[in-house]
Amino acid sequence: MSRDVHHPLFARLFDRMAEKTEEQGAAEHRDRLLAGLNGRVLEVGAGNGLNFPHYPATASEVLAVEPEDYLRAKAEQAAEGAPIPIRVVDGLAERLPADDASLDAVVASLVLCSVRDQATALAEVRRVLRPDGELRFYEHVLSQEPGVARLQNAVAWFWPFVGGGCHPNRDTVDSIAQAGFEIERCERFPFRPSALMAPVAPHVIGTASRA
Repeated sequence: MSRDVHHPLFARLFDRMAEKTEEQGAAEHRDRLLAGLNGRVLEVGAGNGLNFPHYPATASEVLAVEPEDYLRAKAEQAAEGAPIPIRVVDGLAERLPADDASLDAVVASLVLCSVRDQATALAEVRRVLRPDGELRFYEHVLSQEPGVARLQNAVAWFWPFVGGGCHPNRDTVDSIAQAGFEIERCERFPFRPSALMAPVAPHVIGTASRA
């Protein structure tokens, strides 16, 4: 799996920037994303494990999937100090290592921008969720403001090359709905830790149920 996703320079830059970004507001976003989670959880694209300290005690266990070697090693270290049992594994969003209808919740945190096939990844999320399970998402998305959307579309040709496969102009909320989920909550807000991040400033935090 890890051979399919290999961004060593971006992974190290992301890890170095993480602490500052969390202090600027991302940590509070993660608290809102994960509040009240229950049962068995799968996290797609766990990165270096930034979500791990924020999982509530009501989540019984987490299977954290991360294909990038460097970030997965960091996530394994973070899992050792997590408040609940977390197992970190190699894997892709398009081929989740879980049985059908086996999970209470799936968490997607700043990852649906970079998966190669968003529709397939969301279909996999729907497959592994039980019928009344929920998808928690925290993503940057295509702006609803025309001027910002034009900027996102203008940089979309090169952004994946410098951003570890990230696409700045994906309408991820619409994609979630198109994949057969019912959007129950979706909070839109700007978050720009630095001026260079303007193309990915529009963010959402939300919950969707398996329809």
